[in-house]
Amino acid sequence: MTTKALEGVRILDFTHVQSGPTCTQLLAWFGADVIKVERPGVGDATRGQLRDVPDADSLYFTMLNHNKRSITLNSKNPKGKEVLEDLVKICDVLVENFAPGALDRMGLTWERIQELNPGMVYASVKGFGPGPYEDCKVYENVAQCTGGSASTTGFLDGPPLVTGAQIGDTGTGLNLALGIVTALYHREQTGRGQRVLAPMQDGVLNLCRVKLRDQQRLAHGPLKEYSQHGRGIEFGDATPRGGNDSGGGQPGWIIKCKGWENDPNAYVYFITQAAAWPAICDVIGKPEWKDDPEYATPDARLDKLTHVFETIEDWTKTKNKFEVMDICNPLNIPCGPILSMKELAEEPSLREAGTIVEVDHPERGKYLTVGCPIKMSNSPVEVTRSPLLGEHTDEILAEVLGYGETEVGEIKQSGAVGTPPKAEAAE
Repeated sequence: MTTKALEGVRILDFTHVQSGPTCTQLLAWFGADVIKVERPGVGDATRGQLRDVPDADSLYFTMLNHNKRSITLNSKNPKGKEVLEDLVKICDVLVENFAPGALDRMGLTWERIQELNPGMVYASVKGFGPGPYEDCKVYENVAQCTGGSASTTGFLDGPPLVTGAQIGDTGTGLNLALGIVTALYHREQTGRGQRVLAPMQDGVLNLCRVKLRDQQRLAHGPLKEYSQHGRGIEFGDATPRGGNDSGGGQPGWIIKCKGWENDPNAYVYFITQAAAWPAICDVIGKPEWKDDPEYATPDARLDKLTHVFETIEDWTKTKNKFEVMDICNPLNIPCGPILSMKELAEEPSLREAGTIVEVDHPERGKYLTVGCPIKMSNSPVEVTRSPLLGEHTDEILAEVLGYGETEVGEIKQSGAVGTPPKAEAAE
């Protein structure tokens, strides 16, 4: 029997932009009923950001808000505040990523939430945890810079770099989702909710743990697996930028493949794993290196890594990146092609696995989005489109809160909620 893993769990979603919506979308994929609360006539700011289709929700919004329902609610309106508190009473989790203190100003302090619903899990994404920066606003690249990623990314002769992967926003959203599920499990044992905090700085630093490892190793000598050691460049007092060096004990580089002159992604990541060294020597036409004491052992090769990878590159430049994979994989030589977003979007296996999904939207038509990155055998994920602004306002008032027709009419008349014309048309 297949069921949704989080069926029966109701999420009150006050999140916007990326970090929070990543979290609540994941919970929605697993079957939670996620009610996205938005301002009437405005909604999540990303609905209109980086818009590529006129008068339609942007891809930025649609790709982060699948499987949710939207209610528009004016929390400053007395009736709107009543509706909000009624939602708090019946929901299991409240998730927010507002600037510090925003929900408190709305009257939803942790103390008030506990009065309304002692079992409520109150989950927050913030830029920083307690400390000197806890009141600061944070965006993706700020999180990468303050969490240690930027200082260790890039090349020695260049500035720090941020990565294209959204490790600050989306990475922290994934952490928050785990915290919420853990808190719900704990509530099953105790009957009590609790606060869950996922700071973005903490999330990025968690992903940079091997660089924190290297910071401590520096006290005991140079980091020999870094290519700068082989080039005779001294280490400073902090973990350096490692270029394309492997983060583990097995040296790895990005090297050119056939067509690199015109294709910016005609490259492969190649790792000189010790166990695969004999096979590597045979493939690149250097069988003598297998027994040469200057090359036979990992330690002997450390000061020659530049020459080793240049020699490997001489071979890879005669093959395209997929041919390199076809030759190396059967020999257990670890390598991987640099895949562009275009190649990933067109890869059939990713569609079949649900990793990339095509979704139909009433305003913008069909588009591609990422699917659930976690696969469960008895809880399959179906990705449905993101909601139009306020699309489910009436439905939530009547079906979720149980308001009668007259009461719904009064609430709407008061201006506490709003249903934009485009949502009515879509229905």
